[in-house]
Amino acid sequence: MTDRTFDIIVYGATSFVGQIITRYMHEQFSDGSITWAIAGRSRSKLQKVSDAIGLAGVDILVADAADETALTKICARTKVVISTVGPYALYGDLLVQVCSATGTHYCDLTGEPQWIRKMQSRHEDDAKKSGARIVHCCGFDSIPSDLGVHFLQRHALEQFGQPCDRVEMRVVSIKGGASGGTIASMVNMVKEAVWDADLRRQLKDPYSLCPPGHPYRVQQRDVKIAYDTAYGGWIAPFIMAAINTRVVHRSNALSNNRYGTQFRYEEAVVAHGKGRARAMTWALNGLMIGLAVAPIRWLLETAVLPKPGEGPSEKAQQEGRFDLVFLGSTPTGETIRCRVTGDRDPGYGATAKMLSQAAACLAKDVPDNVAGGFWTPATILGDSLIERLRAHAGLTFEKLA
Repeated sequence: MTDRTFDIIVYGATSFVGQIITRYMHEQFSDGSITWAIAGRSRSKLQKVSDAIGLAGVDILVADAADETALTKICARTKVVISTVGPYALYGDLLVQVCSATGTHYCDLTGEPQWIRKMQSRHEDDAKKSGARIVHCCGFDSIPSDLGVHFLQRHALEQFGQPCDRVEMRVVSIKGGASGGTIASMVNMVKEAVWDADLRRQLKDPYSLCPPGHPYRVQQRDVKIAYDTAYGGWIAPFIMAAINTRVVHRSNALSNNRYGTQFRYEEAVVAHGKGRARAMTWALNGLMIGLAVAPIRWLLETAVLPKPGEGPSEKAQQEGRFDLVFLGSTPTGETIRCRVTGDRDPGYGATAKMLSQAAACLAKDVPDNVAGGFWTPATILGDSLIERLRAHAGLTFEKLA
């Protein structure tokens, strides 16, 4: 891939998160350490973004998400494509197909497990043949979870000589807003599940993203309102656990069961009181039920939920944060705690930095002999990405006493 013009192309640069990524790329890589361009379906909209940010010398490329010829042309010019074009289940298939066929590396910020599974089944053979490294879930879902477990297990192996067979992630604090694009992805997934019994079963399977033939059968806990004695507080279900847990289990599978075949992993929010835990759980259940009922879903989409293109203000992104604690225990009873924090709105301010650095890591840090295929952030980027996130993205990874 040494003859490709660019290291990274940001595809969907005019989307809400695409503009944040583009601004961050400009701030980070104006020194020329990464060669990059922006792309999308509208040259005029891309030009407006370029002018607003001041992207002098950054190329503008045009390709519609449904135009295979145009997508193939832009993929031929870059090592890595960042895709922000969601909902991915509606607009993302063809770009993954083209990248897999042309040996172009790819990363995105999807949180749609049903779509990821479909992409794996359709395109992994082509990616392996071409050498394309496809890495989904490179935003808040699921880099902090996936790399947090990776970081904890590395320290457990160093300290105890064995991995933790049980890890519990607790969202200690989180501040940030949702964008219309995220909501649109969630709405589309619920719509699909309402009419598809097989999909509903798949969405309940914690191992749905593991490769076929995986050996895992251990029952994973369904998090309910509870007092967590290990952490010392009331907990409630975490909405992002549905995708994060599946990515973590896939990382275990791809790393030859590095965490063990009896590995258990769960995520929950620290609710600071039983009443708060109950209210959070009712709100989450009410939202999912509402999205499943067509008239209520229409009302929520029309009058309540943010629309595509909308999202938190720049001030809200700057003031956002997240603080996650990981509690691990080994089969012989040793325990370890680690923490991952971020200094921006998790879904957008922090996600833009995580996705950009994941793409830079994929372009610059992954050895040439690493095979093509569908990877996870932990299995292909691992410690190299942790160092980038520490140095350039406002994340911390630390082992607690």
